[in-house]
Amino acid sequence: MTAVNGDRDRPSPLADADTLLRRAVELVRQARPMPLSSSVVISRDEVLELLEQAVAQLPEELREARWLLKEREEFVERARAEGDDIIAQASNRAEAMVQRTEVVRAADGRARRIVAEAEARARDMRLEVEDYCDQRLASFEIALEKVTNAVAEARTRLRLPRNEPAPAEPEPVDESGFYDQDHG
Repeated sequence: MTAVNGDRDRPSPLADADTLLRRAVELVRQARPMPLSSSVVISRDEVLELLEQAVAQLPEELREARWLLKEREEFVERARAEGDDIIAQASNRAEAMVQRTEVVRAADGRARRIVAEAEARARDMRLEVEDYCDQRLASFEIALEKVTNAVAEARTRLRLPRNEPAPAEPEPVDESGFYDQDHG
């Protein structure tokens, strides 16, 4: 995922948070066992630092989502204002043409077409903005869900009793339909 404002080379903060959480999970997974025990030794400070950095990354995504919503509202407002301007221009033109009876019918028909076109254009623009925002919010929702699942999994692993083996990890689901040789 890349940043929205054209900076396509910089990873998004959510990707950074995801990376940090994955590193924390790997630290727990790769922790050395204590002799004669099922307990493992992990660096609390290192895991806490990774988790705190990941948490610090999440508000940036929320700020981006709010920015997208604000941008959408401004775009819709600009489209409405543009439509109002077109309607006002059409009204002014129609009033100027009323002085001539022969031209009144043509002006009235033209004004209606302009108004209909303006409304159709404003409606199309609004729908495009709503689709774009919905797509962005859906991708944020998916990414946030992945982060939430990773945190919940890490917390579950940390809460396991020391004498019980960890539950078998479910195989990751590949939504693209391709076989991933690293994951079975």
